[in-house]
Amino acid sequence: MLKIGIIGCGGIANGKHLPALAKLEDVQMVAFCDVVGSRAGRASEEYGAEGSKVYTDYKELLKDENIDVVHVLTPNDSHAEISIASMESGKHVMCEKPMAKTTEEARAMIEAMKRTGKKLTIGYQNRFRKDSQYLKTISDNGELGEIYNAKAHAIRRRAVPTWGVFLDEEAQGGGPLIDIGTHALDLTLWMMDNYKPRYVVGNTYHKLAKTENAANAWGPWDPKEFTVEDSAFGFVTMENGATIYLEASWALNSLDVREAQTTLHGTKAGADMQNGLRINGEDNGHTFVRSIDMETGGVDFYDSSDASPEDLEARLWIDSIINDTEPVVKPEQALIVTEILEAIYQSAKSGEPVFLQEG
Repeated sequence: MLKIGIIGCGGIANGKHLPALAKLEDVQMVAFCDVVGSRAGRASEEYGAEGSKVYTDYKELLKDENIDVVHVLTPNDSHAEISIASMESGKHVMCEKPMAKTTEEARAMIEAMKRTGKKLTIGYQNRFRKDSQYLKTISDNGELGEIYNAKAHAIRRRAVPTWGVFLDEEAQGGGPLIDIGTHALDLTLWMMDNYKPRYVVGNTYHKLAKTENAANAWGPWDPKEFTVEDSAFGFVTMENGATIYLEASWALNSLDVREAQTTLHGTKAGADMQNGLRINGEDNGHTFVRSIDMETGGVDFYDSSDASPEDLEARLWIDSIINDTEPVVKPEQALIVTEILEAIYQSAKSGEPVFLQEG
């Protein structure tokens, strides 16, 4: 029975990690930490094993040698600090996305993983959707051929998260690019199986953020508190010449709303996730478009076809610890996502391309 400690008991913990872990029979959540003690207390009452402990200082939680695994579910600026301390205290770590605010911090996390021998993974749950798994399978099988161009989509029309620290650049490192653009970029790199970026050009915008009493899914934002970009766009050229266009917004005057999706262009066929998963190509002189029925045409790679992405992510993460196998989301892959995102922000500030060195 693996014993788990939860550090950060806010929205992502209650909306994703705690319910998913609670469904697993081979784990117990025995410790909960949050800077707001009442949040940790509520999580302990609802999800904790008998006698589970509550903390407001994560360093105190890490002193418990009985804890095997820690889930780091805090704002972005503390991901690296807490993850490194957790591994150094002998715990395996699931860290929520993005891996870290900066490439330097992400590299330090990988160094800690190698130094301690502990497992580390990042919470990119969109890899575990049925359409993502199907597309990954055919991409790896070569059905699309060489994927030489792709688009990573993370576009919301009016859905700015106005709670917590989402609008705080210091705590988060950015806005929609680092928040939801990270999911779209992770999916795209994973499908291409290409983690060697050469250079990046990008722009960020702070336009609609200035709007007073703006229409928004979660109520109007305060322009004075909206210190991050409202939209961002980047163009990535890989070492082999492949290219990726990344778009991310919380607020954009667009009806082409797509989030955590990818479009792939290969030498044999293409694919997109708009209106369901579609494959397009040419066969014997005729073009075709094939829509995939995910209820009957998915990938038989796990026991329960009804498992949600969040549940499957938790199951396979815990399995990787029990069976001592690599997690699905490798930290070396998540590092490249962070490196590209950081380069887009740097390019936006400098107005120049950012050339990347292999880490």
